Amino acid sequence: MKHISSLSILLRQGRQYIPDPTTVEVPGIFRGRPVISEETVDNETLVACCPMGAINADDKVSLDLGKCAFCGLCARKFPSKIRFTKDYHLATTVRENLIVNEGEDKPIEFGPKPECCSKFRGSLKLRQVSAAGDNSCEWELGATSNVNFDMGRYGIEFVASPRHADGIVITGPISRNMARATQICYDAVPDPKLVVLCGVDAISGGLYADSEDIDRSFLQAHKADLYLPGNPAHPLTILNGLLALTRK
Repeated sequence: MKHISSLSILLRQGRQYIPDPTTVEVPGIFRGRPVISEETVDNETLVACCPMGAINADDKVSLDLGKCAFCGLCARKFPSKIRFTKDYHLATTVRENLIVNEGEDKPIEFGPKPECCSKFRGSLKLRQVSAAGDNSCEWELGATSNVNFDMGRYGIEFVASPRHADGIVITGPISRNMARATQICYDAVPDPKLVVLCGVDAISGGLYADSEDIDRSFLQAHKADLYLPGNPAHPLTILNGLLALTRK
C-alpha cells in the first residue's frame, strides 16, 4: 500500500525537480529581461513613472537592471515601448552589462570570469550575508536548494561558517549596522574568494540607495564577481549565474 500511495502522489503532482535548469521555461507570470522598442513616447513621463530611477532617456532610452524592481509599471503604462520577456539569464560579471538599451533584443552578456572555472568548478560553497535585506532574496536563495532546483547536484551549496566558504552572497543594501559584520564575514573566508551581489538592494542600494543609514563602503573596497538582478532574484537567475561563473 505504501508504494501505491507513493505512485499516486507522483501521478498527481508529476516530476517536481527540474531536469535542466538552464533551458526550462518559467511558467505563469514572470518578468525577466526587458526589451525596449524604438517607438517614440513621452520620455519625460516614462522616466518619471519608474519608482526606482532605473530608466534613463538622456540619449536613447535605457533601463538599468541593477536598479530595476521588475514591478512592471513602465510596461503597463507604455506597453508599446517596454515589455518584459521570460528570459531569466540575467546574471553577469560586469555591472555595465545590466543596462538594457533601446532597440536591442539580445541576451545579457555574462562577461569574463578569470580563474573562476578552474578554482571553483567542482565545488562551490557560499556564505550568505543578509546585510539589512527584506528576506525576499533570502527566501529565493533558500529555494535554490529545494527539490525543484536542487543546486546541490552541481556541487554548489550554502554553508554556516565563512571559514568553510569560497565566497559570500550579499543580500540587502548594507546598512551601517551591517557594514562591519559584512567585512568580518568576508575576511573570515579563505583566499581565493568571491563576492556575489543578489537582488536590486545589494547591487545598487535599491529604494534605500540615498539613505543616511546605508554604508556601502565595503563594495568600494571589494569588487563584486557576480551580479544577480531581481527583486527578488529568481532561483533560476541565481542558479544559472553561479553555474555560468563556475562552468566553461
